[in-house]
Amino acid sequence: MIRFTVALLITLLLPSLAGAYPLDGYKETGIRRVEGARLANEGIISGRQQPAGALLSTDEVDLRLLDYQDMDLPAPDPALSKQLISMLGSSAPNYGIAVLDISDPEHPVYGEHRGNYRQNTGSVGKVIVALGLFQALADAWPEDLEKRRDILKNTLVTADDFSISDHHKIRVFDVETRTLARRTMPVGEQGSLWEFLDWTLSVSSNSAAAMTMREAMLLRQYGKDYPPSEAEIQRFFKETPGKELTDLFQRTFFDPITRNGLDINQVRQGSFFTRMGKKKVNGGGNSYGTARELVKLTLRMEQGRLVDEFSSREIKRLLYMTERRIRYASAPALRDSAVYFKSGSLYSCMEEEGFKCGKYMGNKRNYMNSLAIIETTSDGYQLNYIAALISNVLRVNSAVEHQTFGMRIHRMIEKAHPPVKTVIEPLIPQPPPAKQAM
Repeated sequence: MIRFTVALLITLLLPSLAGAYPLDGYKETGIRRVEGARLANEGIISGRQQPAGALLSTDEVDLRLLDYQDMDLPAPDPALSKQLISMLGSSAPNYGIAVLDISDPEHPVYGEHRGNYRQNTGSVGKVIVALGLFQALADAWPEDLEKRRDILKNTLVTADDFSISDHHKIRVFDVETRTLARRTMPVGEQGSLWEFLDWTLSVSSNSAAAMTMREAMLLRQYGKDYPPSEAEIQRFFKETPGKELTDLFQRTFFDPITRNGLDINQVRQGSFFTRMGKKKVNGGGNSYGTARELVKLTLRMEQGRLVDEFSSREIKRLLYMTERRIRYASAPALRDSAVYFKSGSLYSCMEEEGFKCGKYMGNKRNYMNSLAIIETTSDGYQLNYIAALISNVLRVNSAVEHQTFGMRIHRMIEKAHPPVKTVIEPLIPQPPPAKQAM
């Protein structure tokens, strides 16, 4: 309780804060994009100014429930669940939603509607990719955090045909020339393991995710002998039988789910994110998630129970938004809040008279998935909650719909926790000033 309260009070003393890894993180991680974002935000180079809510330092992006590791997901609160259903309105039959309010961690409140509704969560599955990598890293060096940091920062990864192909553009910042390039990832792109994780989560690059998955499998395979040479990597994936690669994939990405107290039948990443990745390695399963299990995963992260405290903290920092806010996270009501976020979409269309297909507006399939942690310490509010939304509402702009519900959920949590009005009283009553003699 003390750690959580102090973190909130420290934040209240700072200027309004917001952008994925904290902007002061370059020295520790070597993530070049982060340094470019910092310089742009300070006006030293041209670029995006981050909104209030994205400027927390690395030390301030921390786990909020380390003192509450025995907390389980509470039984659904009827009042909150009823509010969520009412908020969804006519969309309710096509949503799975779960919200855990931990603003008062002594009295957490949980609400859900169709919390076990399961569908492909798209890029939200990249959180499972990070979990698989950090689990393999911890298994190789369970007691040596400095070695883990060294591996993340100094392992040079070179994109090969696993990365083919993707339309998402990564941000590559040249620290010496202070120039930023935005491009789809070509074969031969190089970056540290930490940078590939950042590209996976901050800009949701499928190419980066596939390369990160390759590295996680190699970590699981080689352990303390990681990283192998490029020649050994090519030999391994070429000569290892497909069945053995499938088994390695599942040990890398399925086993950490159950090892960390989650239900493999409720959340799973069952394949690579690229066409060539799927061709080279058959994951052997479908990908899916439920709102309830995604909230449970996030709760365990806040408790330091995803792998361990180090891994939980680094995954949370990688989810901290220092890129353009989109979908749920773009709700104006969240501008002053720290947002930790991952989303994913899958949509498709078929011919329909009078209907024009559009982005995130499928009439055959229109999956939109959002997972967010919101921390608000402005205007007297002290709010902290986790929200997961999984939807398949046809013929509507699902990105806008999630943005709208992001605002409505925030207002709902605000109403449950009115702002604290701080009144500073004199420590010692002061006598009235003496009258001056005429």
